[in-house]
Amino acid sequence: MSGASVAQLAYWRKHDILMPEIEHERSPYLYSFRDIVALRTFAWLRIDHSLQAIRRSLDTLRELDMVEHPATYKLVKNGKGGIAVLPDDEHAIELAAQPGQTTVGSLNDVFEEFTTARNKRVEPLLHPRRGVEVNPSRLGGWPTITGTRIPFDLVAELVGDGSVPPERVDDFYPGVTADDARDALDYHRSIKGAAE
Repeated sequence: MSGASVAQLAYWRKHDILMPEIEHERSPYLYSFRDIVALRTFAWLRIDHSLQAIRRSLDTLRELDMVEHPATYKLVKNGKGGIAVLPDDEHAIELAAQPGQTTVGSLNDVFEEFTTARNKRVEPLLHPRRGVEVNPSRLGGWPTITGTRIPFDLVAELVGDGSVPPERVDDFYPGVTADDARDALDYHRSIKGAAE
């Protein structure tokens, strides 16, 4: 179940890499579910990391006061020879290659609103407005009215010149509210303004 051989299990017990949670003085050793998860993680890491790197990672966890069972932590492969822990799903802390270094950003940060080096606000990617969303599996990731397949720019263009008030947009696109139409128009203007 763990992906580790009996010899590896014995070695890891002997060198205090992972002692079974269920106390047992001699064979057969009883491993808890958390033990199995940790052992599978170690076996997965061993595919392309040395045992020394794994041990260094466990030592770094202890130094960082992360002393819970190893299965408690989300360990990830981090570049060449790196092993990191994700304590909060946003920032990784390197454990092996350069212990203690923390990432300063993640893909989650890229998807959220941020300000550029030139002090320009960049909208959240997936929900730029309450009435506008980007779903990567819908229309190739083109922004749509929230919960629909209606492209936001069609609604924005419909109400943009003033000939159709937002309150009447549902005559053309049933299910699209006046607030959705205003959000689509606002988002459309912000994109056009950014392009100019």
